Amino acid sequence: MYYFCTYFDQHYLPRGLTLYRSLRKHCPEFKLWVLCMDDTAYRILRALELPGINPISLEDFERNDQELQTAKINRSRIEYYFTCTPSLSLFVMNNWPEVDLITYLDADLFFFESPVTIFEEIGKASIAIMGHRFPSKLKHLELYGIYNVGWLTFRRDTDGIDCLNWWRDSCIEWCYDRTEDGRFADQKYLDDWPTRFQGVRVIEHKGANLAPWNVDNYKLSSAFEKVLVDDQPLIFFHFHRTKEVIPNLYTTGLSLYHANSSSLLRNTIFRPYIKSLLEAESGLANHINQGLKQGIRELNDNPIYSTLARIKNIIRLSLGILLGDYILVRRQQPVRKQES
Repeated sequence: MYYFCTYFDQHYLPRGLTLYRSLRKHCPEFKLWVLCMDDTAYRILRALELPGINPISLEDFERNDQELQTAKINRSRIEYYFTCTPSLSLFVMNNWPEVDLITYLDADLFFFESPVTIFEEIGKASIAIMGHRFPSKLKHLELYGIYNVGWLTFRRDTDGIDCLNWWRDSCIEWCYDRTEDGRFADQKYLDDWPTRFQGVRVIEHKGANLAPWNVDNYKLSSAFEKVLVDDQPLIFFHFHRTKEVIPNLYTTGLSLYHANSSSLLRNTIFRPYIKSLLEAESGLANHINQGLKQGIRELNDNPIYSTLARIKNIIRLSLGILLGDYILVRRQQPVRKQES
C-alpha cells in the first residue's frame, strides 16, 4: 500500500481529481489524503465517495493546532497554503498509525507510469526529495530553491520525523511568497536537507517531476505508446502554470521558462492532461457552481485586473501564440436528444 497526501481548494478541484485519476490508472493500491482548503471542496469530495480518497476538513486540520491558526492571521491565502505543507504530512502520520511512509504530492502532478520505480529508488531512505534540475540558462531560479516541493517522501523514523518537525517549525515562523534572507515560501528550506539530515535520497530518475523548467535538459521521444525522457520512461509531469486563458485555449507555461515547445510535448504530454482536466470538470458539473464549470481558474485573491494588467496579458497571449505556447482543446458539447 502506498500513502499520499495533497491539498487543494474548490478552484483546484479538477486538478486534484485529475491527479487522483492518474494514480488510479497507474499506481497499485494506494490511499490519498486530501486536505480540503475550503468547505466546498470538502463537501464535494465527501459526496463523490471516491475509493482511496480520505478528505480532511480544514476545521479538523486546524482544531488543535494553535500555532497554525496564529500563523494564518498574518499571511495571504496562498502563503497559508504553503505553511500547511509540512503540517499535512505530520497530521496524517499522527492520526493514521499504519502510515509508515507518506508522500506529499502537489495537486498539479499527473502520472503517465507507475510511481513504483521511484519508491524502489527511495529504498530504505528516510527522506526523498527531487531537484528542480534547472538547465544552465535557468540556474538563477535556484534563488527560489534547488529542490522542488512537488514530491516529498518521509518515513516514520527518527530522521523523517525530525525533518518534518524542523520544516514545520520553520514554516510556522516564516513562510511568505517572496525571497528574503535565503528563504522562499516552504521551498527554499529544502536546500540544505542532504547535509542537515541523515537518510536523505535525492531522486535521480529523469522521468520523475519532468516540468516546464527542466524539460529542455532532455531528449523526448515516444516508443510503444510511452514517452521517454532520454532513455527513461516519463513517470509524472508537473503541470505548473498550465491553465485556460480564454475558452478552449490553454497555456503550457513553457515560454515562461524559455523552453522549446515540440509537437511531441504538446500532443503526448499536455493534450492528454488537458483532456483529463476537462473530463474531471465535466464530472463535477452537478456539484460545483457555474463559475467553475466554465473553466479551470487559478486562485486569485484580486480578480479585478487593471488596464495595464489587461494589456500585459494581451501581449503575453500574442507572444505565447507565436512561440507555440498554447493548445486548443475544445470541450465536448452535450448530446441533445432529438425531439420526437
